[in-house]
Amino acid sequence: MQAIRSILVVLDPALPDALALKRAKLISGVTGSHLHLLVCSHKGDHSAFLADLCSMVIDEGFSVSSNQAWRDNLHNTIITEQQAEGCGLVIKQHLPDNPLKRALLTPDDWKLLRYCPSPVLMVKTDRPWTDGVVLAAVDVGNDDYEHKALHAGIISHGFEIAGLAHAKLHVISAHPTPMLSAADPTFQLKETIEARYRAACKEFQAEFDISEDRLHIAEGPADSLIPLTAHNLGAVVTVIGTVARTGISGALIGNTAEVILDALESDVLVLKPDDIIDHLEELVAQA
Repeated sequence: MQAIRSILVVLDPALPDALALKRAKLISGVTGSHLHLLVCSHKGDHSAFLADLCSMVIDEGFSVSSNQAWRDNLHNTIITEQQAEGCGLVIKQHLPDNPLKRALLTPDDWKLLRYCPSPVLMVKTDRPWTDGVVLAAVDVGNDDYEHKALHAGIISHGFEIAGLAHAKLHVISAHPTPMLSAADPTFQLKETIEARYRAACKEFQAEFDISEDRLHIAEGPADSLIPLTAHNLGAVVTVIGTVARTGISGALIGNTAEVILDALESDVLVLKPDDIIDHLEELVAQA
């Protein structure tokens, strides 16, 4: 996160609390990142709104630029602007979707999480991050290269945010229910599964000084355990990864990051593996 030089802040003039901008200024205050403010709209002229905000932000000592744009839909507008401005992070306020609408149509914020090449921070509350809890969610049961790289990014970003906000970093990994029919004896008993998962965490525990009481290995589905653990800890930020599954499988199965977005009471930072980021950038360039 320290390497981020420019942050895209998605603003909605109808949301006067501007939570996304507040989070962006918090991060920029530490990283020195430039702030690029974006209003996604083809209706009305919001130049006065953006000019007033820019003037205020400049007076507070930040580097800032702004634009109003629209390209087909919300997520395409944001991604096009993110690529054009070279932003390393997108920050957007998230509002809960109507359950009926969500069942019929893929929500705009889900599409943003799937297709945006950069990390996306979804802001959900106005709670201060300072002295809070940052929860990093990893799946150490997947030990392929792609997931290992993603885990490293999740823990690293969680560690940086915790340092930025003088917060405590906790880590959660959900493990499957034991099955007596499992070919691997490790997965036949809860104790052996948990021991295997804890062993997989030893390396990053040592690197980022995560004590046993801040490591949460639990049995059950990740989309239930992550929000529950975040609630119990009072987490202010949850960091999670996505493999950006799209198409029919994505529509039917859903990505954990998307499924838990409304269930979480904290802000949510969503990351992707580098190879998926490269692929998404290629798709944007071809559009």
